[in-house]
Amino acid sequence: MPHTKKEDLFDKFDQGVFKRGSDFDVLCNDTIEELSTLPANKFRLIVSSPPYNIGKVYEEQTGLDQYLKWQTDVAEEMVRVLADNGSLVWQVGNHVDNGEIFPLDIYFYPIFKNLGLKLRNRIVWHFDHGLHASKRFSGRYEVLLWFTKTDDHVFNLDPVRVPSKYPGKLHYKGEKAGQPSGNPLGKNPSDFWTLIQSEFEHGIIDIPNVKSNHPEKTTHPCQFPIELIERCVLAMTNEGDWVLDPFGGVGSTVIASLKNKRKGVSIDRDKEYCEIALERIRQFNNEELKIRPLGKPIHQPTGKEKVSQIPQEWLDKK
Repeated sequence: MPHTKKEDLFDKFDQGVFKRGSDFDVLCNDTIEELSTLPANKFRLIVSSPPYNIGKVYEEQTGLDQYLKWQTDVAEEMVRVLADNGSLVWQVGNHVDNGEIFPLDIYFYPIFKNLGLKLRNRIVWHFDHGLHASKRFSGRYEVLLWFTKTDDHVFNLDPVRVPSKYPGKLHYKGEKAGQPSGNPLGKNPSDFWTLIQSEFEHGIIDIPNVKSNHPEKTTHPCQFPIELIERCVLAMTNEGDWVLDPFGGVGSTVIASLKNKRKGVSIDRDKEYCEIALERIRQFNNEELKIRPLGKPIHQPTGKEKVSQIPQEWLDKK
């Protein structure tokens, strides 16, 4: 695919209104080709969701072995550009072939392990909405594999703590008997992130997937919610650090980085997605972009809404 000049992507913006800054870049090109031009040890965080090899509009479906070979080539370049105290978060679901499930996290673990990375967490992201299967249970979760290059990695827990369910709980014995046993900033969230409204009750992170009624929805069929990336950016980087998304889509990683005073680079070979990414970044800089607030509770139906009530047709059949 021919390289698209980054300057050309900004031509549709009014002169003087928006110009590419030094705190982000959107590279419209093949991922491996672009990664090979980036400096070594540059990025504190690499976070992405690669194509799942299931025939989406932005990918060409190949044999699983060929797909994993390509992803191994990508992984080698990512490890090269990852900072020694950096993190790599790889969010994957399932490859499906003729109804058979191939959990991609199982295949990716040895790839990254063989490249010297260490797995810190296997995070399950659960969501209640998606396609409904007819010959198996509907898939409602994906996995984030969090790897680090060394033991000396950045991890900031306080920005991503969740409120304790029982903040008044006290130590019942020992030197601290009678003193609060928790942290005043909240508790460490679990490795189970879900869209069920229970963050404030159970320490489970609330992140919905980006479907038709999500305020961030674009034409991309598998869009990263900014909120999901923010958790990683806040916990695994410091202000001013560089964040990379090698399959950047419509720029959610760059926006999550800029929103939290980091710098971001997005790579994607699809010119339409790159243009959408640049437009979203422009809207963000102008405070026009609709973003779901970090940690906002998920709407729960009261039972009074028509769509949450049992249809009369069903009742008539009883």
